[in-house]
Amino acid sequence: MTKIVPEDKARQGHWGWHALRILIAGLLLAFIAWGAVEIYGELIKSPNSGAQHVPQPPGTEQGPAPAQPTSQP
Repeated sequence: MTKIVPEDKARQGHWGWHALRILIAGLLLAFIAWGAVEIYGELIKSPNSGAQHVPQPPGTEQGPAPAQPTSQP
């Protein structure tokens, strides 16, 4: 004989504290991994990688400005 269960009582189970602890632990581990990757990324960054070099087409390079003559009174 089948058991008749009201709709408001039919559940698979409850979340409880155990599932909440597992979810929080997973979130903390994700933050720890993210922090480790951020620190590692800063350590391997080369000192001059902050300045970006934009290549220019040939013939458009600008050399040093010519020296301006100074007038002395």
